[in-house]
Amino acid sequence: MAWRIERKAERGEIWLVDLGMAAKVRPCLILSVPFADDEKAVVTYVARTTQVHGGRFEVEHIDHRFLSGVFDAQNIGSVPLVKLERFLTRLGGDKLSEVEAAVQRWLGLT
Repeated sequence: MAWRIERKAERGEIWLVDLGMAAKVRPCLILSVPFADDEKAVVTYVARTTQVHGGRFEVEHIDHRFLSGVFDAQNIGSVPLVKLERFLTRLGGDKLSEVEAAVQRWLGLT
């Protein structure tokens, strides 16, 4: 019998996430902190898109593994852990801080 070990997504990782029929499967940056065993198995993300509009809530992301694109702070949400299809990479440098700042601007937290 094969056992499947669930890997919890970590803050700052980029995963391929099934966002449903309307939004499709796309890379998403995990923003939430790890949940405990007695908490809901959900993660909060900001989606990555190749449709760049140049708005103040977009954070440019250049990586040779992806098409040119942005993390769109206006496209945040939460999904059950089972919607995470595959780990892609970890966001490097200060980019996570840039995305956090964009989300804070969008939500009026700054």
